[in-house]
Amino acid sequence: AKAGQRWNERLYEAFVAAGFPEVRPAYGSVLVPLFEEDGLRQGELARRARLSKQTLTTMARALERDGLVERRPDPGDARATRLYLTARAERLRPVAERVVAELEAGLSRRDRSEAKRLLSRLLDL
Repeated sequence: AKAGQRWNERLYEAFVAAGFPEVRPAYGSVLVPLFEEDGLRQGELARRARLSKQTLTTMARALERDGLVERRPDPGDARATRLYLTARAERLRPVAERVVAELEAGLSRRDRSEAKRLLSRLLDL
């Protein structure tokens, strides 16, 4: 939990420095999975962000209000909704990539691999 909190803080600090002070720290949990794969269903995005569906719905509304995502019906299932990044959110992508690169730069390739392996195991508990 502390690692996730620190990640969001670092990401927020970088967003503020890049001129996006309105982007809240918690947004990173939703934006990063969308940077990896845009247009995810809300349920899948909640799973990847490790958020409850209810929390994701609240976050999606806030992100939409702030002009960072657009909610659209799933063409294959009218009951489902997909989230897509806006052009404004795409401008945040290089900032997030830079923060990831900075965090990874402090670790050797072996340490990064081991950290990913251990974190994956912890998440699967």
